Amino acid sequence: MYTATDPRSTLAPAAGAPADEDVDIAAPEFADFRADAPAETTALGSRTWYVRAQNLVLAYTSARTGESLVRHGDPAEYVVLLPHAESAVRVSWQGREAELRGQGMIVVPAGGSEVTAESDADLVRLFTPDTPGIAELAGNAASYARPHPRVAIEEPWPAPADGDALRVYPVADIPRSKDRFGRIFRTRSFMVNFLFPHEGPRDPEALSPHHHDEFEQISLAVQGEFEHHIRTPWTPKRSQWREDVHTPLGSPSVAIIPPPTVHTSQAVGASTNQLIDIFAPPRKDFSAKPGWVLNADTYPAP
Repeated sequence: MYTATDPRSTLAPAAGAPADEDVDIAAPEFADFRADAPAETTALGSRTWYVRAQNLVLAYTSARTGESLVRHGDPAEYVVLLPHAESAVRVSWQGREAELRGQGMIVVPAGGSEVTAESDADLVRLFTPDTPGIAELAGNAASYARPHPRVAIEEPWPAPADGDALRVYPVADIPRSKDRFGRIFRTRSFMVNFLFPHEGPRDPEALSPHHHDEFEQISLAVQGEFEHHIRTPWTPKRSQWREDVHTPLGSPSVAIIPPPTVHTSQAVGASTNQLIDIFAPPRKDFSAKPGWVLNADTYPAP
């Protein structure tokens, strides 16, 4: 349920009940990178945490200046997200280089590549789960030992007409628009929405509880504090019922919200609060809205 001023109110409503009463509904999962031990620590002191959803693995790195994150022969693209204004990276791929300073994202095609931190700052990488040596590093890897039955697994979306390339998308200068929800970009495998910062707590009388039928939502908190409210719908099987979840998390942290749970995230921090929402594969409903996906001219929809 969205307020009339929320651009998402123009989306077609999702169905109101679980699609299959006999299929279990997964529980939400959370990762608090302030409290959890990192999976990797380098000689320079950079630390990386991994958390996964069905169709992606998220690596959150607190990087030191000069740290190099090298990949060899990746089978699919991955994405580098810079969550903060002070973040800066240089990316190399097949003899080409790209740089980004401040919030934004870089798409890195399949093959070998290197990401070099040019400041002491955080960076995020999104990988497909079949990327060698990645999925098993996730702190919640056991949750996906078997695919979650309610989450659709789809083939990658069409490739760009001009072929593979490093693609850089800064977001700092993208203005707000009443006709568009956030700042949305997609690739063949992912959709990323840099939501605009919210100053102070969100009005508790103007939340937006809603659900998705067949895809997970990965909400990455990059600044401030949030409370994630999640309700699992009842089926005739009482064994599937769960208590409502109201989980407070600071930043950086991740909430993985499974379908078809009803959910809304409430900014509760006293100063600036910001989320980046991530979906894999890209959302078809967002993609169908004219002007919402800012790089739709590069990455075609199926």
